[in-house]
Amino acid sequence: MTSVLAIACSPAGARSASGTAGDLLLERLRARDPDIAVVRRDLGVTPPAFVDAGFAAAMLVTEGERTAGQTAALAESECLIAELEATDLLVLSTPMHNFTVPAVLKAWIDQVLRVERTFRRTPAGKVGGLRDRPTYVVVASGGRVIGDLARQPDFLTPYLTAVLATLGIRTVRFLHLEGLGADPAKAARVAAETRAWLDAQLPLPRPTALSDG
Repeated sequence: MTSVLAIACSPAGARSASGTAGDLLLERLRARDPDIAVVRRDLGVTPPAFVDAGFAAAMLVTEGERTAGQTAALAESECLIAELEATDLLVLSTPMHNFTVPAVLKAWIDQVLRVERTFRRTPAGKVGGLRDRPTYVVVASGGRVIGDLARQPDFLTPYLTAVLATLGIRTVRFLHLEGLGADPAKAARVAAETRAWLDAQLPLPRPTALSDG
């Protein structure tokens, strides 16, 4: 059975363009493999804790030497890392906030990207400790950020690419839904553009022709 971790990051709930597109992506994955098991984490509803002094101190202590308090300081981090380690496929649905990731996604990153836990330092640079797995990132933005029509910078795409690679995840595909800010047809556009992207990236298998023999 394929395990899918679906992380949603929007505070908009049911009105979220990235969340809607992420749900369509999950529907397509189920259509391709009905046996997938989906674990959902909505960071917009339950944000991870921000890194504090106790976390920062505890993560520098080796596991066997931590006090009970230091272990408790890393408990949420260990839970989120274990969730990520257990998944075969990652779906990340997020809005773009002020040219980059929203605060709740940055908080999740800070919880799971831990030196000597999910990556290690080497003379050649950081090396990820997690296995690679297919990852789909859905990004919704009010303005245009890609190509010739871009009118604002995109720090989200290179940042997430670097973060995931540091974890060890390099098989990443992005779906950008742009210019949604004041579009009265936003819902229809999101559905149409997402389905077109899915047809190109995750096409449904063609039915097998029945034989007369």
